[in-house]
Amino acid sequence: MPLQVSSSPTAPKVVAGTQVSFDVLKILPEDSARHYRMVPIAIEEGVLKVGMIDPYDMEARDALGFITNQQGLAYVIAKITQEEFDDMLTGYQGLRGAVGEALSQLGTQIGDIELKADEQEDTARDESAQDLDRLLNRGDAKISNDKNTEVIEEAPVTKIVAVIIQHATEGNASDVHIEPVDDQVRVRFRVDGVLHTSLFLPIHVHGAIVARIKILTNMKLDEKRKPQDGRFSAKIEGRRVDFRVSTMPSFYGEKVVIRILDREKGVLPLEDLGIKGEHANMIERAIKRPYGLILLTGPTGSGKTTTLYSILNTLEREKRNVVSLEDPIEYNIPGVSQSQVRPEIGYTFANGLRSILRQDPDIIMIGEIRDKETAQLAIQAALTGHLVLSTLHTNNAIGVIPRLVDMGIDPYLIAPTLTLAIAQRLVQRICDDAKDPQPVEGAIQTMIDKEFKDLPPGVVKNITIPKEVYRAKSSPTCSTGTRGRVAAVEMFEMSKELEHVILTNPNEQEIYKVVRAQGMLTMRENAMIKAFEGIIPFGEISQL
Repeated sequence: MPLQVSSSPTAPKVVAGTQVSFDVLKILPEDSARHYRMVPIAIEEGVLKVGMIDPYDMEARDALGFITNQQGLAYVIAKITQEEFDDMLTGYQGLRGAVGEALSQLGTQIGDIELKADEQEDTARDESAQDLDRLLNRGDAKISNDKNTEVIEEAPVTKIVAVIIQHATEGNASDVHIEPVDDQVRVRFRVDGVLHTSLFLPIHVHGAIVARIKILTNMKLDEKRKPQDGRFSAKIEGRRVDFRVSTMPSFYGEKVVIRILDREKGVLPLEDLGIKGEHANMIERAIKRPYGLILLTGPTGSGKTTTLYSILNTLEREKRNVVSLEDPIEYNIPGVSQSQVRPEIGYTFANGLRSILRQDPDIIMIGEIRDKETAQLAIQAALTGHLVLSTLHTNNAIGVIPRLVDMGIDPYLIAPTLTLAIAQRLVQRICDDAKDPQPVEGAIQTMIDKEFKDLPPGVVKNITIPKEVYRAKSSPTCSTGTRGRVAAVEMFEMSKELEHVILTNPNEQEIYKVVRAQGMLTMRENAMIKAFEGIIPFGEISQL
């Protein structure tokens, strides 16, 4: 790596009061910056400029070399003073600084954020919850939630929760993780599928933060021994954002995970999600049928519901009655009657589906098939002239059929109803100015040849293999080299040959043989094609 230090006449200089972009600061965690007494300053043409108090600290230089090598960057070093170092560290305090202020003084909710319990939730609370809620919203109140918990002022705790929620939402995070670790509380945001540590809080505020979140979600304050689930909403910059909350007991205390659901982000077209070409044609053929079952599968957080919404958004909804059962309603779609299930009052997917069938629907969307009863009702609805869309948890598309059989659905009912099975996962999208070309040769060529070897020749001839693929590198506008995610998908349609296998021997091996002969591309192969097109880094294929 090229290196310059202050003793060189060409060593870069640091301008007093330099403001460092948070995207640049993310390259080096704050704890490491303090430990090694160095701070990233800027990225210019793939070169990271780093300020160091002692440019000849070999331990710090080794650490810097490792970090920049991981990011695909070169680096230069500038000598800085302790005062300049302290000034640049304040750049880490966008989130931490606001929280630190809340810890040090009384405050109210910040900016344009107003947290409130979900208006649709049951407003009945126990007496202790009502008392604590009043205390949390009074600036002069002090409480103690536990005999072993330090007494703290609660208005700052309200502000801390509001700050975390606001920064997570503005930073396009999908989840917030609040977890006690030994003597502190770690707050992490998941952005583009990757968790990033955002700040650490003193352990003594953990109980009050969890209590505040439980108040917002109507959870039981005194129940710390078993998991709980809830939801709340927030008005952020004039728009409503919904949050799903889960608590779980851990060794050091309760961990809280908050899923962020921004209804007003809008529904993206299928092509923007990464579904195009023959895959888009297969979906179009399936939704044009008057009846049948379309199932999406994949792990939690793989974008299944987002894809379902995109499919719904392509449907003609003026002349057809489109109804959905969801938990929760993530986006509002004009022309769709969307209903929120509430298992706590007996309004489950199964009970809701029975009611929907009395509403004269043409198209039904079920958020998730979780049990045998819901699966049976969905199959019956598809058999009786309805188009049904839903999600299921399996590892791949062909796993849909064995999963339905395991849930107690007779194979002779699956064959005539299942129209289309889709599996997907999300992979990182490469930035346009962060592409590092890699020639298609050696191990890369071997990997490509192995992947496509059992595809029918007619399918292989339509795949164009380029001379080079890309690795993500850091750039001036894209510090990590990737931004956003795209779906890698696999799907198959029902056919006479597949119906025969389902009725005679519905195991994954036999199903795979049939759909592969029909030309089904696996998720890895779909990702590989996206890498050929320069949409994702080639290394993302190994994540599937």
